[in-house]
Amino acid sequence: MDRILAGTAHHSNGALTIVALAAEAGVPRNALTQRHLDLKNAFYAKVKERGGAAHRRRGPLRKQVGKLKTLRHKDRAELAALRCDVEALVRVVNQLTAENRRLRQQLTAAEPVVRLLPSQPQPPTP
Repeated sequence: MDRILAGTAHHSNGALTIVALAAEAGVPRNALTQRHLDLKNAFYAKVKERGGAAHRRRGPLRKQVGKLKTLRHKDRAELAALRCDVEALVRVVNQLTAENRRLRQQLTAAEPVVRLLPSQPQPPTP
């Protein structure tokens, strides 16, 4: 506990958390949170005396996590919409490919049918 509070941690990242304290002590986290509540409470009391740096850091991180979750939800919805669009476009491409094949076969037939479309009258040239 003293090494973490002094900023000279050897076996953890030095964060003012129970996870870092457990890593520094070489014990599982649940040993501190379930069996040694006195040590956990003493650690949190010392952190609080120092100004509660661990608690102040959580606020901005939680906001960022919330924003990231919102973005992830929006991305998931956009991805679903794009997948639907891809399916629709594939159907259209298949339909146009079949129509193109049919028209090419008509052009190569022994007697192609060519129809003359009525022309529109041209305006007089000045």
